[in-house]
Amino acid sequence: MKGDRIEIVIDAGSGTKTYEVTATRAGRRVEVVNHRGVFEVTEVTRSGVVVRMARFMASRVLALVEYPAPRRPEPYQRRGPRDTSAD
Repeated sequence: MKGDRIEIVIDAGSGTKTYEVTATRAGRRVEVVNHRGVFEVTEVTRSGVVVRMARFMASRVLALVEYPAPRRPEPYQRRGPRDTSAD
């Protein structure tokens, strides 16, 4: 979903570096996979086509933080005098 983002903090030897991968358009999402000691962070379209990919060695990753996009709340529905469906 647009707005999803993942922040990756890695050990760069002389300090730390921070990278960010964000879903930039509507219908895209950000996925994280750990394969054989490598984290793959990808931005994927609805049909599964990879738009961008970043790879990090798992031994260098200090933190991987996911920030989901805020979801829209359900619209408020006012109960009428005859509405008993929620009981």
